[in-house]
Amino acid sequence: MTMQRILIIEDKKSMADMLKRTLQSEGFNVRSANNVKDGITLLSSGSLDVVVTDLKLPDGDGMEIVKAVKESYPFIPVIVMTAYGSIEIAVKAVKEGAYDFITKPFDPDHLLLIIKRALSERVSKKENLVLKKEFSSFLKMPEIIGVSKAWQEVMGNARKLSPLKTTVLILGESGTGKELIARAIHHLSQRANAPFVAINCAAVPKDLIENELFGHEKGAFTGAHEIKLGKFELAEKGTIFLDEIGDMAMPLQSKLLRVLQENEFERVGGTRKIIVDLRVIAASNKNLEKEVSEGRFREDLFYRLNVFPIVIPPLRERTEDIIPLTKYFVSLFSREMNKGLLSLSDETQRILLSYDWKGNVRELRNVIERAVIMCDGLTLLPEHFNLTASVLQDKLDLNASLHEVAESAVRFAEKKRIESALRETGGNKSKAAGILKVSYKTLLTKLKDYGIS
Repeated sequence: MTMQRILIIEDKKSMADMLKRTLQSEGFNVRSANNVKDGITLLSSGSLDVVVTDLKLPDGDGMEIVKAVKESYPFIPVIVMTAYGSIEIAVKAVKEGAYDFITKPFDPDHLLLIIKRALSERVSKKENLVLKKEFSSFLKMPEIIGVSKAWQEVMGNARKLSPLKTTVLILGESGTGKELIARAIHHLSQRANAPFVAINCAAVPKDLIENELFGHEKGAFTGAHEIKLGKFELAEKGTIFLDEIGDMAMPLQSKLLRVLQENEFERVGGTRKIIVDLRVIAASNKNLEKEVSEGRFREDLFYRLNVFPIVIPPLRERTEDIIPLTKYFVSLFSREMNKGLLSLSDETQRILLSYDWKGNVRELRNVIERAVIMCDGLTLLPEHFNLTASVLQDKLDLNASLHEVAESAVRFAEKKRIESALRETGGNKSKAAGILKVSYKTLLTKLKDYGIS
């Protein structure tokens, strides 16, 4: 993460040099100008965090700087330095949009306190706007539940990537937890105290998505009465999560590629470069390589995103996580509905493990919420879930003969029960045969018949 950047506009060289040394000793990246013209040039040429300007300058005054920042960079605080006799003008500057003023001569430590307070409030202001617009549902570390080897591998990769600047691509079916992993990467990174801004590229109409991502200038179109900051500016210093990026239109993909390569963009209706310091995490439930081959996704953007992909397996391929996730959701909804902690019957667990979960963790969560609502006792039973019919319906050909349907149902039930017994015994076939009340030889025959390893 880059150092915070401060622009000093001061025409007295000795004063400017003293401020520059003081701020650099505190770890800030400092730029300087000695007049209004050069100050505005520097303002528009790079991303800044704070502007400190003298009120009296050779070619104008600090009010011009205050107005320029307010119009184009509303999140950058401006601190005005002024001589004692100009306090009235300095107060006017604050009314016009300056963050604060300080009268000369002053203790550099006093200026440092104002700068640090301004930076802290700047982050809070952005986070409040992000939360107000519901781009982020929480700022704390999300609950992450999973015991399977596949899930632990996903989390291991997330931990490896979190301290790096690398762009991340998360792939997986809908409902597998792609945003959860994106939030975890952000939380474990050095950007954790900055905003996490999420946007679903498939959920925003195509004619509005550019405006949502990049914002617009005042007067860019009818009704654009003021500057609007897009998601990229709101995510400054933090992380932007572009969900379902495979649905992004090709022209917009070009603009995204430029952001990834140059860290800059223009607002809609603008020509001024906006430079950003943020991390991009993208996600898709589509096969992006196939999208590239069929001309729906830019090849150069795919390779730029696909440096280190994280692939989240569907829930049906990590069945070890089903019961831990179920117990977590049961506990969550039991508390929310003021019910006692509910338990799961053995038959309920078998049904949950047998179900395909096409909607993955999201579907599991919804099913558990309904079951907790339906349950009047202390044990969740199969009838609270209404999944049994769904499990079989996907496996059976209901147009077949009665004998064939019955045989398929028996085979399906036997296979699932054997798999469940093997999970219970940690793969011990002798113990599994005892649970199933069949001979060891019969179990081996069925394992071979059903292709169970």
